[in-house]
Amino acid sequence: MPRAKGGPKTRARRKRVLNQAEGFWGAKSRLYRIATEAVDRALKYSYRDRKARKRDFRRLWIARINAAARLNGLSYSRFIAGLAKSGVGLDRKVLADLAVTDPAGFARIAETAKTAS
Repeated sequence: MPRAKGGPKTRARRKRVLNQAEGFWGAKSRLYRIATEAVDRALKYSYRDRKARKRDFRRLWIARINAAARLNGLSYSRFIAGLAKSGVGLDRKVLADLAVTDPAGFARIAETAKTAS
């Protein structure tokens, strides 16, 4: 059986990895074996951090809502419970944006939550 050499498939695979490693520092962007390890690690981190970003933003939104709710005389948990009882269907992302950009509108929502609880 003849020896299998690096044909079009191998070249394409290596080129794909080196293109993914574009912008990496030093040998990580030029040498296939080192680039493979760097790309694998980068893909692993990007997968992990896509999940972490969702958690981080939720924490930020909750902190902003909590601060704004306390300015209106409510704790975060009482505020969310009051919204649930009154049937307000705004999510935390929208509430946090309201708390930052429109404090008066957030105060009206807080009053709704206060009367429901």
